[in-house]
Amino acid sequence: MKTIQVKSNTIQVEGAPEIPGLFFRKFRGEEDYPHMAAIINSAYQADGDKDISTVEQIERSYNHLQRSDTDKDMIFAEVDGEPVAYGRCQWALVQEDPQDFYQYFLFVHIKGEWRGKRIAHAMGAYLVDRIRVIAAEHPADIPKKLETSASDRHPWHKEFAEGLGFTVYRYGIGMKRPCSEPIEVLPLPEGIEVRPITPEDYRKVFDATAEAFQDHRGYVVPTEEDYQSWLDDPDFNPSLWKVAWDGDQVVGTVLNFINEKQNQEYNRKRGYTENISTRRAWRKRGIARALLTQSIHMFQEMGMEETALGVDTENPSGALNLYLSVGYKEERRFMMYQKTLE
Repeated sequence: MKTIQVKSNTIQVEGAPEIPGLFFRKFRGEEDYPHMAAIINSAYQADGDKDISTVEQIERSYNHLQRSDTDKDMIFAEVDGEPVAYGRCQWALVQEDPQDFYQYFLFVHIKGEWRGKRIAHAMGAYLVDRIRVIAAEHPADIPKKLETSASDRHPWHKEFAEGLGFTVYRYGIGMKRPCSEPIEVLPLPEGIEVRPITPEDYRKVFDATAEAFQDHRGYVVPTEEDYQSWLDDPDFNPSLWKVAWDGDQVVGTVLNFINEKQNQEYNRKRGYTENISTRRAWRKRGIARALLTQSIHMFQEMGMEETALGVDTENPSGALNLYLSVGYKEERRFMMYQKTLE
């Protein structure tokens, strides 16, 4: 084990590289939020991603964090007192056919100039060991799987995952559609309508979306904290939503949003058509297609230049084919990596 600088919150990490001034430590609370944003944004730059992380976003996320103990499940790397990387793990009970399982997800963000030096790999191995401790407290008869993710544009993330023994088991696709292409706005079935959303409707929309997604892979039963986090999202904008009603029941949704900071940073006009769902009893009636075409048209009228969304390639409702049929094209591919916990 590497001998590292002694500090009150120091973490000992096996297999850490011999880099002068390198040490690992615990999370220090809110004072670390600016460091975390700087690390993420450096990683975005290194990866060529048109995304941005802010202190406010991190604070909101950690205010609603669940199933992750920040005192035990986080690790920071510093070199000469400068934070250069951080990682975290968390767990969830996934309800999925044919059998539920415990999912233990881990990630490491590291500044571009510190990649390839085995820092992140050592942090990842530390988090895997931490996950073993967490998993020991969960029922032995329920399968336990480790997960992480990467993008096809990010060779470093791929190397990180595979270096820890993960293999790809599932793909997601980021898609976009230029608003310059015309769209036929389709009507909803008779008896189904879109109407403005009021605060009294928020819970119904949340619950209906949660119910609709229970058939999807990786489903985790939402909690009250999930609901509060949803309400607190900086991109929460019900005025952009397309929600289908059958009487007083929410039956389908497209919860559109615009990431203003992202658009300003990269001088683009993009709207997101996300959280596309239809409850079971109302499927196969063209509701999702109608809501999606209405959403695209709305963004065209607002002067957006493109719309974007993400999809699981194995979505059981055939969502990928729907998105392709209305003009979305693959922009990037994401790999979900998994391995069974030993």
